[in-house]
Amino acid sequence: MAGTAGERHITGNAAAQPVGMRLNQMADPGGGGGPSGLTSSPTEKQAAANAIERDIEPDTRTAGAWTDHETSAVVKAFGAKDGHGWLTSGAVQRAHKTWGEQVKDLMNLLSADKGSLRAANTTLQGTDVDVAAGVRRPSMLDQYSPPPQN
Repeated sequence: MAGTAGERHITGNAAAQPVGMRLNQMADPGGGGGPSGLTSSPTEKQAAANAIERDIEPDTRTAGAWTDHETSAVVKAFGAKDGHGWLTSGAVQRAHKTWGEQVKDLMNLLSADKGSLRAANTTLQGTDVDVAAGVRRPSMLDQYSPPPQN
């Protein structure tokens, strides 16, 4: 792998961008990620939250409704007729119940992620303000050097 010490390339290609942690660099002020690609602007966070709300959540609900309808048809088709039915009917019902619980968990996760994305910028700005408030203000005496030690 090419690159400087401590850097790796995902593809092994010397022309690829190095992957590494750089604590002495700030994110690109225009957003889109800094050198490591791990940061995003408030606009990007908002766009991601909006995509979850506008596209992913409704599409997941739609898929769940479609699956409910189709699974009900399968259970009915394999259900008891004249007191006898296929074991498949009960198995499909149990599998669908488990799947429904997983979809509910996914919807809760999407909702939490959406909220986190929307709150991230506020949280980070609040942290910056708290840190700034705790930093000692410069004094006029700071410009003078200390007296020589004997």
